[in-house]
Amino acid sequence: MPYNIAMCSDCFFPQPGGVESHIYQLSSKLIDRGHKVVIITHAYDGRTGVRYLTNGLKVYHVPFLVIYRETTFPTVFSFFPIFRNIIIREQIEIVHGHASLSSICHESIIHARTMGLRTVFTDHSLFGFADAASILTNKLLKFTLSDVDHVICVSHTCKENTVLRASLDPLMVSVIPNAVVAENFRPLILPSDDTALPADPHSRVTPAARRLGPNETITIVVVSRLFYNKGTDLLIAAIPRILASHPNVRFIIAGSGPKAIDLEQMIERNVLQDRVSLLGPARHEEVRDVMVQGHIYLHPSLTEAFGTVIVEAASCGLYVVCTRVGGIPEVLPGHMTEFAKPEEDDIVAATGRAISKLRAGRIPTELFHNQVKQFYSWTDVAQRTERVYDGISGVLPHDEFYPGTGAGAAGWSATRGRAGVQSFALIERLKRYYGCGIWAGKLFCLCVLIDYLLFVFLEVFAPRSRIDLARNWPKKEGKGLDEVDAGMGKESGGIGRKRSARHRDREKRRDG
Repeated sequence: MPYNIAMCSDCFFPQPGGVESHIYQLSSKLIDRGHKVVIITHAYDGRTGVRYLTNGLKVYHVPFLVIYRETTFPTVFSFFPIFRNIIIREQIEIVHGHASLSSICHESIIHARTMGLRTVFTDHSLFGFADAASILTNKLLKFTLSDVDHVICVSHTCKENTVLRASLDPLMVSVIPNAVVAENFRPLILPSDDTALPADPHSRVTPAARRLGPNETITIVVVSRLFYNKGTDLLIAAIPRILASHPNVRFIIAGSGPKAIDLEQMIERNVLQDRVSLLGPARHEEVRDVMVQGHIYLHPSLTEAFGTVIVEAASCGLYVVCTRVGGIPEVLPGHMTEFAKPEEDDIVAATGRAISKLRAGRIPTELFHNQVKQFYSWTDVAQRTERVYDGISGVLPHDEFYPGTGAGAAGWSATRGRAGVQSFALIERLKRYYGCGIWAGKLFCLCVLIDYLLFVFLEVFAPRSRIDLARNWPKKEGKGLDEVDAGMGKESGGIGRKRSARHRDREKRRDG
């Protein structure tokens, strides 16, 4: 059944990044499948109010103060009146928050539960347990996820991390990876569709790759935000050593951040201006044009839940050198990647091995694109996310959505952190929050009580009858929902045909 969904996060375009791309692509595919999706994010320079993007995707840019890395200052309660107005105007049924460090995400989930809406949270990052920032973030996450209906993580490593940080039952956490639009990341020479690699990466039947001569220049590409957690310090230390060992190698680096000045100083100190090109920040639509200039993609990240950029690089036909951290080992098969420890010496050694393999013609990078296209699809991500929506809305039977719960599982709904459809009753919500800690539990309960009283106040003094309902974006002529779903049904074993029949029944009831 179709849903009215609000995607809530501080991370969205025009800010570049993996979370931003994930929200946009997922929203577009959900719209293609017949759902209504709106985005709630903060205002950017020159972008405020309501904007419409491709496919009728509506974006609400809320004018809040941005304090750090495009994250807004936590307002706790002052966001509620605006949020409630948007939710009622758009007749939202499910609120889907993204990113652990997004204030808008956390506040939206709390307010949505107060309003009696179903909620989903997607975690895109990994966090530790020892430093002060991680401890505070984890406590905030535990507060928010105490009363969420379901959680999605982008990798199995991310799931383990989130379950531990927020004390969740693993049954209420699903793993749905990111994806890429492979057609937007094509190599310069696109192979034919019948040249895909064998299903078994260790098969001996492997097409020969083009050899690179000993004097032919190999270009190493880096596209990343220049922050500490992205391994920029490792990159700064490794570049001079790599270039000293391999005279016919050069670097192209695209990205911006606080570490950019350190990178520039390293280039000047080692006089590498003719071998290292700094392009500055690159828009997402420009990333492919940067990547296709190279042969190797270097990704020295210190922590990563998924790493969409390495999938984009492989789709462009680049051999990937990356650190074995977080969820990165889950992303690509071993014949597409050269792994290294997050250490300077190992990154230099791994890059050297990658250069040697390319010069020897042992890596058929020209075939990567077709295989990546088979691995990842946003249509598949949307279908799996839609199944989560069906599960929390009661469309799917409980035993089917939470396999293995068995008899008596319905009684789990009142228990904090257990898999099951969460109750909206205030007393049950307070029980779940109270279990978050001796002092924190009491503080969380106080916040929820104030939020509930604010909701009652708004219902009395700003009644719903005074809020105009927004008109839905008209459906495309020529290729409507039936055709879109029918096409997807071919890929999903008939799911599309069932949805199309339901859509026709709704149209008949509405017209009748």
